[in-house]
Amino acid sequence: MTLQTRYPSFFDEALRLVMYDPLGACLGATKDGLLEYRYLDAVKLTGHSCPTVAGAYLTTLRALRRLYGHAIPVRGDIDVRLAQEAPEGVAGVVASVASLLTGAVGDGGFKGIGGRFGRRLLLGFGADIDGDIRFRRCDTGAGVVARMNAAALPPAAEARHLLRRVLANEATPAEAAEFRRLWQRRVRELLVNHADDPDLILLAPLP
Repeated sequence: MTLQTRYPSFFDEALRLVMYDPLGACLGATKDGLLEYRYLDAVKLTGHSCPTVAGAYLTTLRALRRLYGHAIPVRGDIDVRLAQEAPEGVAGVVASVASLLTGAVGDGGFKGIGGRFGRRLLLGFGADIDGDIRFRRCDTGAGVVARMNAAALPPAAEARHLLRRVLANEATPAEAAEFRRLWQRRVRELLVNHADDPDLILLAPLP
């Protein structure tokens, strides 16, 4: 059975990320080791589209752009640390998206082949950082700490009201549809209209 995934058209407007994965190149996953990631990949991973997923996706892209400039980032060569512990808040969701894009994983990660290509222990929680998440290149040690300023793009008041009705199974079909529209409108604002907004994703170099 073949299923064509239907999703909001703005997903295709969001920034995309090209990564070079040396493990993929070595094992022939792709001819040149290049992998392109889209916002839809993060949605498939988490199973939903929300400001947290979009924020984690955009934060990772912005941090990698700061660390690599015009060069292609190297997947599996980036250490990622979150300030929150794994069970706290949305840390697990943010870490999952960052892991998808960077290849960084924790204890259960790939140990490598012949001392190369390891990704294990490149993802951690409870870091003492002045921000939400830190990205550090393993080759140069250069790093950046990122924080998402959600207050820069607050949700519509009506969306909050409708969410309560949806969760209580009290929403009419029309109200549920309007909630979905407002919810994804905020995601679109974040991903498309504010993708380069310096007040939304705050980045600071490691001291």
